[in-house]
Amino acid sequence: MSNMFCFQCQEASKGTGCEIIGVCGKSPEVANLQDLLIYTLKGISQIVVKGELNVPSMGTINHEVTNALFMTITNANFDEEAIENQIRKMIGYREELKKLANLEKYSDAASFTVTDRDSMLKKAKLVGVLSTKDEDVRSLRELIIYGLKGMAAYSHHALNIGKENQNIYGFTYEALAATLDNSLSADDLVALTLKTGELGVSAMALLDDANTSKFGNPEMTEVNIGVRNNPAILISGHDLTDLLQLLEQTKGTGVDVYTHSEMLPAHYYPEFKKYDNFVGNYGNAWWKQVEEFESFNGPVLFTTNCIVPPRNESLRNRIFTTGASGYPGCTHIEADEHGVKDFSAIIEMAKTLDAPTEIETGKIVGGFAHAQVTALADKVVDAVKSGAIRKFVVMAGCDGRMNSRNYYTEFAEKLPQDSVILTAGCAKYRYNKLPLGDIGGIPRVLDAGQCNDSYSLVVIALKLKEIFGLDDLNDLPIAYNIAWYEQKAVIVLLALLYLGVKNIHLGPTLPAFLSPTVANVLVEKFGISPIGEVDEDIELFMAQ
Repeated sequence: MSNMFCFQCQEASKGTGCEIIGVCGKSPEVANLQDLLIYTLKGISQIVVKGELNVPSMGTINHEVTNALFMTITNANFDEEAIENQIRKMIGYREELKKLANLEKYSDAASFTVTDRDSMLKKAKLVGVLSTKDEDVRSLRELIIYGLKGMAAYSHHALNIGKENQNIYGFTYEALAATLDNSLSADDLVALTLKTGELGVSAMALLDDANTSKFGNPEMTEVNIGVRNNPAILISGHDLTDLLQLLEQTKGTGVDVYTHSEMLPAHYYPEFKKYDNFVGNYGNAWWKQVEEFESFNGPVLFTTNCIVPPRNESLRNRIFTTGASGYPGCTHIEADEHGVKDFSAIIEMAKTLDAPTEIETGKIVGGFAHAQVTALADKVVDAVKSGAIRKFVVMAGCDGRMNSRNYYTEFAEKLPQDSVILTAGCAKYRYNKLPLGDIGGIPRVLDAGQCNDSYSLVVIALKLKEIFGLDDLNDLPIAYNIAWYEQKAVIVLLALLYLGVKNIHLGPTLPAFLSPTVANVLVEKFGISPIGEVDEDIELFMAQ
């Protein structure tokens, strides 16, 4: 038996799965404990569904299930102790729910016990991904679970702003319980996969509403990528409420705040522009963080994924985590009962360290979420009608370490001058600093924001469909060339499939968790295909 088995991200070892240690850096123990945590959530879900429990009345449990799913996303939490504690907590909630459900019979997932970490690890070996023997059933079950993980991330961020959707919680229980139901056919699971996409749209809409109601609608913004000569804190991840609290607490302290990777789009929201010490963005996508954190010099706050294991103790001592993120040896900051986090330790550390070392200069432009693009709608429509814009290419998703991702930089460079890139997520770092110019004042790279802001790209497409009086999204001059890495990209993909988007190119590789049969279903039903050679793909996209 292998030490572990995980194939949930694009970097799955040998394109099949990590069996010795995660390419992401997680240990076999962490991987196995995460499997057991998911299994525990499946047991809770069975109780909720079979016991017909009232989901809206289960507030705290709903929130903890969401948090537990989020903790298992790639590169979010590497801390064995944190995951072990979450398993114990969820087992406690499971036993409370059993008293309410009062069922006569419980499955193993709803009744297993563990006494210590050794018993947890022993149990985990029996209930992981490979415990589903049928390859196609396993593929569909994992596709659903990974979609749920991405959905949980978005729901978690919305909850931090005070917004939630009971239908999302209810479906999460329904879907997790279904992954233990051996009576379901492949067709049943395909239908459930599309329903996961439907609720994914709801989760992204929920977070969009939460963010815009709290921080204002993103607007076209120039973001500084240079530095000032002040001590500073670098904030990474996705959670905007953490950023707001950090900015409030650093106000007037002489400590600057810079964003990193997926936190870049925070600069587009009006609410954050009032902070004079909110300086700009430092660095690039998540996978370059080790060297960029070294040159930043100050402390780093991780609000979510993506963490790359620090290579020395000095760097680890400067890393702080919060929320669903965690790494052994790094200080974790919890919220109090009111959701308030005390960042004073980070601020005091920053004051003792050097200012960031400048690694680049200039500015980049973003902020093209749906409200901003709608404001430019007349200009965009005129450009399309006149032929100035011939094609939009959606290049949303994730970045990653593989050299094969240079494809996306080359693709952007070679796209004809009458094409516009619509992007969201850290995939943009492959081309958002290229001198691609504009079309009549419309930048050729329109960055909507974080990965969840792929929702904005959907809203933009639906608005264009309405303006042009089309019956089908696929009749628009829009092509989809999506880069993926982890589970938030999975829920974005499922959301697009639910909305009927076809002929999506997915890369740099197709997911290892897609069995040949399931991959064929996606090809035949939705036209999904892998990326090819840049020149050939551009010719194909421009001809569609």
